Parts: sequence; structure tokens; C-alpha cells
Amino acid sequence: MANRNEQIKPSFELPTVGEIVNYIFGRNALIGWASLMLLAISGYATWSGMNDFIVGVSQSPTQGREIAGGLSVTNEALVIAIVVALTFLMWLALRETFGEGRTFKQRLITFPLYFFLALWSIGFGYGFWWSLIAGEEATRTSLSNLQEDARDAGTAVSARLEAVKAQLDGVVSWSETQMTREETSGGSCGISSGAGQGPLYNARKSVRDAVANLRDGIQVSWLQPVERDLEQLKAAAQGLEGATFEERQKAFEAKAATVRSGARRIAARSNELGSSTAAEMRALAQVVSVAPGKLGFSCYDPTLAQRLNQAAEQADQPVTLNLRTAEFTEGPAGVANAVKRLWENIGAYAGGLVSFVANGFKSTAEAGGTEGISGRDLIALLATLGIDLGLFVLAALNPPPKPAQRILLSPAVKAQIREAMETAIARAPNADMEWVRSHFLYHNHASYFVIPNLFSAGLVEDDNTSSEANAGDKPKEEQKRALAMNQLAGVFDDLDLVRWPTKKEFIALKKEEELQSLTDLTKIRKKRLAELEKMQSETEMKLDPEKAERIRSAEPVRNHGLFSKAERLLEINGWTEKARNDIEIYRLVDIEGLTPILDVLNENTSPSPAETVTDEAKPTA
Repeated sequence: MANRNEQIKPSFELPTVGEIVNYIFGRNALIGWASLMLLAISGYATWSGMNDFIVGVSQSPTQGREIAGGLSVTNEALVIAIVVALTFLMWLALRETFGEGRTFKQRLITFPLYFFLALWSIGFGYGFWWSLIAGEEATRTSLSNLQEDARDAGTAVSARLEAVKAQLDGVVSWSETQMTREETSGGSCGISSGAGQGPLYNARKSVRDAVANLRDGIQVSWLQPVERDLEQLKAAAQGLEGATFEERQKAFEAKAATVRSGARRIAARSNELGSSTAAEMRALAQVVSVAPGKLGFSCYDPTLAQRLNQAAEQADQPVTLNLRTAEFTEGPAGVANAVKRLWENIGAYAGGLVSFVANGFKSTAEAGGTEGISGRDLIALLATLGIDLGLFVLAALNPPPKPAQRILLSPAVKAQIREAMETAIARAPNADMEWVRSHFLYHNHASYFVIPNLFSAGLVEDDNTSSEANAGDKPKEEQKRALAMNQLAGVFDDLDLVRWPTKKEFIALKKEEELQSLTDLTKIRKKRLAELEKMQSETEMKLDPEKAERIRSAEPVRNHGLFSKAERLLEINGWTEKARNDIEIYRLVDIEGLTPILDVLNENTSPSPAETVTDEAKPTA
């Protein structure tokens, strides 16, 4: 007997290598590790972006927050706590959205919460990735754009000065030609005059000298200073020095200020000298516009006056500066700028992303004052989207199972179930515990409790009644049995052990009955019979005529689903045809299968041989 007791003791077995490998590298384990890694990356990127955003937009950042009791918490610790809590809440809302057995109402609550937190995570995560990927390049590009705008403004000034100088060269050439004419033949000042160097020749010479002085003055006081300022602009933003973000930001701001001041200096000098030069040319044009016989006449030349006025108009045009904004996009400042630009232009970014892909991954400019999305912007956006999309896909591939509704069968609950069963057995004629157990069946990953409808049990028809229904007190006995089972189902329902199937489940079960049986061999047998009959006509093979006729006349078998099984179960338990045709089906709730009910049902069964212990082996009191 000692050996018998040793056999029933539980034994502990070490897991095999395959079980250990599957535990560590199995599908669920790998998905779990991937989810944890993505959560860590998402949390870090969100924290870094949020922390840098607060530092970048804050003018006077504080070191901490005072709380009750004289305690203080730093801003960094506060941001970490917030990010950890919201990231965990986002992941929990995502898992609840895809969890098994969740109702539509629950998903309608959890998905908007996940979507909002995902946008929050994507926004600050984008700032982190953008600063990491494109921050330094964007800083150089921003300063280069400012420098380019300033150079363009200076080049435009130089081109205008060259045009003015060219017009003055033409005026000087015209004056010299007319002066030569006055000296050789006369008559160049609007009145008759002879050759020689008389008063009109001297007037011509003074006009020529005045125009030449204007041209030389433009060269010395206008063109040469502009060229020097342009050379300074070219060297103003050659590189940024500094070991920290603060040092580089100060150098960036200094260089940007130098470029802006240089461009404004060029524009101011150009406008000032242009106005003064234009005034001198207009005064000279007015001198040569005085007709003969008028007060102030010296030399009348309307052509020269027209050319001087045209040159004055060219010189008097003001310089317009269109300098783009230069922003330092490294470190906290870059994160703050990236986050603000993302939320301000989120619609434009979506359109820019589509345009960027449609145009063969080429940068496009967006209308409406927004910036087009570039390649590095796209990389940063895809980096932060890829993390949240990965979490989304992993949650969809491996959703959390339906929470188990474990019912602790306390002695009181067991006693209540046992009392309900014993009451049903006592009220049901010729019933026992085995008969109650036989009303449970299994079908397609679920277990069911099947009873006849109380209305149809024990009915006696006026005509053509079955012998089963008219034999003595059988109708009354069936009525009592149906009433007892109906009350037992009510007790199970009150204890949340069974539930009424949903309308959707009833429709699916009904459609299942309409299908053809997938295990039906009727068509295969008939096809084989046709092949054998063909072979029989060619050979001396003989077939059994009766067997062949049975195969030929056999009808296809339809699929027998839950309803068919339920009718057969009631037939096995002795219910009449009327009762079998009107059934009630209760699905056992997904807790531990039939265990809670069978735990009580098995208490009255005899123990198995392995569990039988003789009186000698029982411990003494």
C-alpha cells in the first residue's frame, strides 16, 4: 500500500530545452519584448521632446515646483513622471481597444483615448527626431538662406548701380560729342553759333564735367563700398563654433545679426546715395532744359535733359529687403520650433507628405505661408510614426485575451448549487445526477446546457398523439422534469455560470445548420463507384449490386451543428418529440469550462481506482 501511495504523489519535472527556448523566444515572448522596446523608445523620445520643448519656449525656466510640506520636485522629474504615466495609459488603452471580448462601447471609449495620447506622443517625439536628424543642417540652411537673401539684395543694388553708371557713361559720351560739335561747327545749344571755344563751348564743357564727376562719385562712394559689404556678407556665416548648444546658439545669433545689419547698411547707403545722385542729375537736367531767351539759359539740350532724368529715375529707386527668418534649430530651441511648426502646419504637412511622395520624393513648396516638407522632415515624421504604428500592429497581432471570470466556489456556493441540483432531481421523476450531467454538451470551443422549452414539454395532442405521450402519467412526468430543469437553469444563470446566447450567435448557429457536411463522403463514394463501373466494363471485375445501389441512391449529409446535437441529446435523455423540437440552449460562461458545475456533479460520483484508499491507509484521527 505504501507503493500505491507513492504512485499518486505529484512529481516535479524539469522543463526541457525546447520548452525553455519556446518560453524565451516564442511568438508571444518576442511580441512582448518588441512592445517593451518600442514603448521605451517612444517614452524616451516623448520625454526628450517634451522636456526640450519646455526649455526651448521658456524665457526664464524655473528649477522646480514647490509642493505641500516644504518638498519640491524638479521640472525634469515631473516631466518624466507625466510621460511614463501617459505612455503607459496610451499602451493600456491600445490593448483594451484590441482586447478579446470587449464590447463596442468599451472600444468606443478606449480608442479615442489612445488616438489622443498617440497624437501627443507623435508630436513631442517628432520634435526629438527632427532635432536629432535635421536640426544641425536646418540651422546651417537657415543662416545660409539669410546670407543668400542679403547677397541677393546687394547684388540687386550693384546691378542697379551698374545700370546708372552705364546711363551716365552714355550721358558723358553725348556731352563730349556735343562739345566737339560746338567747337568745330557750333549750333549745339539750341541757337546759331560759330565754331570755336566761346561761351556755349564753355557751357558744354561744364555740363560734361558735372556728369563725369557724378559718374566717378558713384564709382568711389557707391560701388566700391557695396562691394566691400558684399565681401563681408560672404564671410559672415562660414561656420558655427562652440562645444555646447548655448555657445553655438550665441554664435548663430551674432552671425545672423551681422548679416542683417550688413544688408540693411547696404540698403541704407544705396538709398541715401541714390537719392542725392538723382537730385544732382535732375538739377543738371533742369539747367540744360532752359530754352534760349529764358532766364538762366546757358546751353539748351533737351536730349541731354531727358537722359539725365532717366538716369535719375534709375538711381532713385529704393532697395527692398526680403530677408528670410533665421532660426537656431539645434537642442531645445530646435525641438520647440519643430513641435510648434508641426502643430501649426499639421494639415500642410499631410498634404506635403502626399505631394512629396507623388513628386518622386522631391521637396515641394506649400502655399499659404507654410513650408514644404523636406526629406529629413519626412524621415523624422516616419521615425515617430513608425514607433506608434509598430505598437498598434503588435497590439492587433497579439491582443490580450478575454479576462477570465473566475468564480471562487466557496462551500456556501457549492452547497447552493448542490441544493439546486438535488431539488431538480427530487422534483424530476426517475432522475439522478448522471441524468442532469447528460444535459451538457460541447460544440465548437464552447460548452452548452440544453433543456426543452417548458411550453412544449409534456404536450398531449387531441389527434394522432404518440403512444409515448399517452402512456399513463408520462406527460405529467415530462412536465415535472421540464419544470425542474428550467428552475435549475435559472439558478445557473443567477450564479453567472450560464448565459443566453446573443442574437448574432443564434444566427451563426442557424447558418451552420444550413451548410453541407465537410466530412460527408457521399460524392467521393459515387465518383469512385463510377470509376469502378467503367473499369468493370473493360475488365472482368465484379461489383456488389446491392452495395453499388446503396451508394448510388445515398443522399448527401448536411452539417449537423449545435441545434442538431441538442435535439439528439434530448432524444437520448428520453424527451418526447414535441419537447425535442422546441429547445432552450444556455452557453456556459468562459470561466473554467464545465469545471464549476462538474465540481459539484462529481462529488456524488464514485472515486476512481487510483483515488481509492483503504481504511488501512487512512490516517488515524
